[in-house]
Amino acid sequence: DILPHITAAVTRFDGMDYRSITAEAGGDSKQLRHVEEGAAIPATTIQVQSNLVKLHKRGRMLVASYEAVRYQKLDLFSVTLRQIGAHIARAQLEDAVDVLKNGDGNGNAASVFTTAAQGKLTYDDLVDFWAKFDPYEMNALLVSGDVMVKLLKLSEFQNPLTGLNFQGTGKLTTPLGANLLRTSVLPAGTAIGLDKRFALEMVQGSDVTVEYDKLIDRQLERAAVTTISGFAKVFKDASRVLEVKK
Repeated sequence: DILPHITAAVTRFDGMDYRSITAEAGGDSKQLRHVEEGAAIPATTIQVQSNLVKLHKRGRMLVASYEAVRYQKLDLFSVTLRQIGAHIARAQLEDAVDVLKNGDGNGNAASVFTTAAQGKLTYDDLVDFWAKFDPYEMNALLVSGDVMVKLLKLSEFQNPLTGLNFQGTGKLTTPLGANLLRTSVLPAGTAIGLDKRFALEMVQGSDVTVEYDKLIDRQLERAAVTTISGFAKVFKDASRVLEVKK
């Protein structure tokens, strides 16, 4: 599950429509400025967003016959439930990526940075993309499968320490220190860099709920797996999109 690695906060909310908050725009609105004795202290205004964050209910019904449950040798029923949970996590990640790229309806779509060369991703492109995040920090990088391949072919990734870490733990890090997270949710030639401390808020209307019942007349057992969640963007410039030029 990639979501814990890209969400800054998880808000539990009892309802279907949620209104997030944001700080006022401005280059120095969050700086601690020098204040003369007796002078007014500069204020940062936090206010609710104009548009609501819509929560979506996702779920699946698992139906099994009495014979399938009664005579199975392995607990395949619970394995299937876990697989449904994995698909729900993927669907939630799709919602999160859409909010990171296009915003949550409050005019906060991510800025797009395009590579210099057509069809190529260079280390210079990564450095330029990383530099766009000031004063934030690019500490997470979501990439599509083809972008992952391009990154692994960079000479900077052939550093022995990088390979040793990958072989020992199975985890990859970029030369810029960001956690590298591959996902098929992103379209080809796309990467999203973000400061996971400030970029995304996950709103949960409910945890993953599993409910069971039986249809005696047909000898069927059913399990409904559902969850309600949505996403809001906290600070616009804490996430940016990198696209390989086509």
